[in-house]
Amino acid sequence: MRTKAHTRAPKALFLAGAALSALTLSACASTSQIGGAPGLEVRQGDLPPPTAADLYATADFVGVRPFDILIVDVFGVAELSQRKVRVDASGEIAFPLVGNMQVAGMTTSQISAMLQEKLKGEFVREPYVTTNLESSENSTFTVYGQVRQPGVFPIVGEGTLLKAVATARGLAEYGNSKEVVVFRTVGGEKLATLYNLEAISRGAYNDPRIYPNDTIVVGDSKARRLFDDVVGVATILVTPLTLVLTQ
Repeated sequence: MRTKAHTRAPKALFLAGAALSALTLSACASTSQIGGAPGLEVRQGDLPPPTAADLYATADFVGVRPFDILIVDVFGVAELSQRKVRVDASGEIAFPLVGNMQVAGMTTSQISAMLQEKLKGEFVREPYVTTNLESSENSTFTVYGQVRQPGVFPIVGEGTLLKAVATARGLAEYGNSKEVVVFRTVGGEKLATLYNLEAISRGAYNDPRIYPNDTIVVGDSKARRLFDDVVGVATILVTPLTLVLTQ
C-alpha cells in the first residue's frame, strides 16, 4: 500500500504542475479585445457625454420629472448662463426674472421655448435659451457580468464608474477589474470603451462619469478561474494519497 501511494503521488503532482504551467502560459497569452459588432465603434479614452436626444431615446420617456436637475443657458446674458435648476416635487422650476414654471412632462426643447417666450421683450430683446438634462433620479444604468448583483439601477446625483460598480455590490469572485467595458449611445452612434478600475482607484486617471442608459459590463478573470480549477483538481488528486500515506 505504501509503495503504491508513493508511485501515485508524483503522478498527481505532475498533473497539477502541468496544469499550473498551462495556466501561466494562458495568462501570458491572453489579450483584451472588444468590438467587432456591426454599428459599434470602439474608442480609446473617455466616451463623450450623451446628447439630450440620447437621454430621451427610451421608449418609456415621459418628459422631465420631479427631482430632475436641468442646466439652463441664456446666450449672451452672463447672469442667466449655466444656471442649474432642480425640478421640485410639484414639477416646477424657479428661474430668475420668470418665477415658477410648471415643466413636468415637457422636453428640454419645450422648456427652452417657454423660457424664451417669457424672457422676450421686457427682460431680454432676443433671448436664445438652451436647456439640458444634467441628471435624473428617474434615469437608470445597467451593470452586468462579473459583479455580485447585476441589474438595472437608478442614477442618483452624479454617477461615476466606481460608484456604479459599487451599487452592484462590487466585483464577483472572478471579476476582472482591468476589463470593464462601458457602452453608450452618443448622437445616435453606439460607442464602447475599456476601463481599468485598479488604475482609477490609484488615481492614474479620473473616475469617468456614468450617464442614464449606459451599460457597464465587468469581464471575467479567466486566469483566476483556471487557477481555482487547477487547485481543485490538485486537491482531488493529492488528498486521497495523503490519507493513504499517513495511515
